[in-house]
Amino acid sequence: MLTIHTADVVVPGGGRSLLPGGAVLVEGRHIAAVEAYEDLAAAHPAARVRRWPGRITPGLLDPHGRELLEESYHPDPREDLGDEPLTGEALSALAMTDARWGASARRGVQRLLAKGTVAVVGPLQRPTVIDAVHRSGLRIEHSFTEEPLIPLLPGADATFVVFDAPECVATVIRGRLLHRRR
Repeated sequence: MLTIHTADVVVPGGGRSLLPGGAVLVEGRHIAAVEAYEDLAAAHPAARVRRWPGRITPGLLDPHGRELLEESYHPDPREDLGDEPLTGEALSALAMTDARWGASARRGVQRLLAKGTVAVVGPLQRPTVIDAVHRSGLRIEHSFTEEPLIPLLPGADATFVVFDAPECVATVIRGRLLHRRR
């Protein structure tokens, strides 16, 4: 199935150029083309079109993966523990099982996706947390880099985010829309 994601597109290059009215053509898990929307729409009239406000950019790498997912507890909304992650003494006071760590990691991953994160820096050590990260599609990197993880180029993984400053509107990892602002 072909999907055209359209917004201004940040394309690779020395100063990260902008392609106004651009689009990313996604075929399965990969980017098939990055061109002007009109050209892609004319060439692929049966493709599904997702129109986004803002800019399509490579995804973000969060350098605090371990702290966010293995040293913080992301409360379940049904718990009377608030909305923010718990750390330190508040975390120590909880009875943390593997199942609870896994559930917390899944909620933490959703927070990361909502910020445009497509990868975290590890290493991660808890198997249930690693499983939650892998199932979500997030990558685990071993070092921090300022360079885009996956450039928006034909043949690359269809992994990108859409920002309508300052909010993340959508996060796509390997062609799957994993976060969309409501």
